[in-house]
Amino acid sequence: MANAKLYAGVSLRQIRQDINLSQKEFANQLDISLPYLSQMENNHRPIATSVVLTLARDFNFDVTKLSDSDTPRVVADMKEALADPIFGDTQTSLADLQLTASNAPALARAFLDLHRNYRQAQERLASLDEALGREGGSAGLSPWEEVRDFFHYCDNYIDSIDRSAENLTIKLTQNELILHEALSQRLLAKHRINVQLEATSTLRHLDYNTRILTLSKTATPASRSFQMAHQIALLECDDLLEATLDMAGFSSTEAHDICKIGLANYFAGAALLPYSAFLQAAQECRHDLEVLALRFGASIEQVAHRLSTLQRTNLKGIPFFFVRVDQAGTITKRHSATKLQFARYGGACPLWNVHRAFETPGQFLRQLAETPDGAQYFCLARDVSKPAGSFHAPTRRYAIGLGCEVKHAHALVYADDLDTKNDQTFEPIGISCRICERENCHQRSVPPLERRLTVDHNARGVLPYSLSEK
Repeated sequence: MANAKLYAGVSLRQIRQDINLSQKEFANQLDISLPYLSQMENNHRPIATSVVLTLARDFNFDVTKLSDSDTPRVVADMKEALADPIFGDTQTSLADLQLTASNAPALARAFLDLHRNYRQAQERLASLDEALGREGGSAGLSPWEEVRDFFHYCDNYIDSIDRSAENLTIKLTQNELILHEALSQRLLAKHRINVQLEATSTLRHLDYNTRILTLSKTATPASRSFQMAHQIALLECDDLLEATLDMAGFSSTEAHDICKIGLANYFAGAALLPYSAFLQAAQECRHDLEVLALRFGASIEQVAHRLSTLQRTNLKGIPFFFVRVDQAGTITKRHSATKLQFARYGGACPLWNVHRAFETPGQFLRQLAETPDGAQYFCLARDVSKPAGSFHAPTRRYAIGLGCEVKHAHALVYADDLDTKNDQTFEPIGISCRICERENCHQRSVPPLERRLTVDHNARGVLPYSLSEK
């Protein structure tokens, strides 16, 4: 920390307000001048090392909380929003975006909410125009996207629910019971609910009258354990789930209800893969997904997703990104604890190895990739198939991607023989075409919205146009 410049004025100001001190009183306790404190609170100067040490020593403050992990997300989201044609020729520098995200995060979030509502209204108008052949439409929030953003901005880690699930697993397995059996016994002993299997496409159904929880026979054991843990979350942790939902402050009943499913899913994942034990196992096997799946009786997707959530204060894992895409390239799950932030609208970059995973079923694909900002990543991808249990039932196919900054690659077994020191081995990827400014990309689908186009009818390169300066 002594060598890094840490700008965290908003966090520093919040600390002062929480302990109800004026700037002068706070400056005296930190043994610095009032102007110096004011400059730090307004991000005109980085937080001094002496201030960090004093906060830790005298105020017992967890200094890791000074770092605002939301800033890269907000900057990426604002950059994408400002590429919308509605803003015309508006040009905003990266420095201005970073300043807004760090100094005025509430204002930045309000801007993003406003743009999201505008886009949704326009999309609904367009759909109505197409269906009715006339102008019209209605505005309103998309509950699904509102929930997605909730998890996105809480770093996909919810401490109270995570710890509650971990404590339950420790209690259930203290007699060396297999978790799958322990969950079934818990439902019977505590809630008088019997678990039975049926050949049905419904993964889980609880009949309160008969006290029977029906699980699909066609689902994997990992999926059935997940569904039992999900049901236990609803039965035993309803107050905790509702308290979390109250803090989220969703704008609609639909968003509230969707997020409750998401929180119960979070509990289930944290129960199957309890934080401390899972992190230790991941470090010991160097993040071998197959080893972890076998050890914890989970699926490859569950393991990869869980790795991206290990953001507990003072016990963090490697910052991973995790994504799941369908065969059309649409992102169906996304999370990033890294600088890489996925596009909020549209699909992922076609140059990314996650799209090639469908071509090599059952195999892990590795890629060294570099984004336009110069950041370098190690990327892992694999297809995931979910059969429905009969010949006529469709098989759902996805591809999952997991990755981290290349500086962490040495901790992954998958990167052992890759030349991570050679810049020539890194493939150029972007976030999405609409905000990527790479020129001469052979996979570009649409031009970047922030660049003007020049068309020469007498010349043709990789693209039928060239990109002019902003």
